[in-house]
Amino acid sequence: MSQHSSQQSPQQSEHQDRRDAYWNANKRIMFGCLIVWFVVSFGFGIVLAEPLDNFHLFGYPLGFWFAQQGSIYTFLILIFFYAWRMNKLDREHDVHEE
Repeated sequence: MSQHSSQQSPQQSEHQDRRDAYWNANKRIMFGCLIVWFVVSFGFGIVLAEPLDNFHLFGYPLGFWFAQQGSIYTFLILIFFYAWRMNKLDREHDVHEE
């Protein structure tokens, strides 16, 4: 929550509200990506590795695959998703680059 000064003009207050909305949306996207990354790398690669090892992907136990390859692929996908989503958010808040 932002601290608005009582001496701010309505335009400054509106600008601050837009900045706060943009930053809150950015944080939601960032935290969502971090949660997905954590679940895939730590959850699937470490915590759930043994139960997942009952299944195989490309000839490897699934838990091992997530620990060695899946988390890397997921991380790369998250990078592209974040860039795409931030570009969209920038346009929505009219702070995009031409």
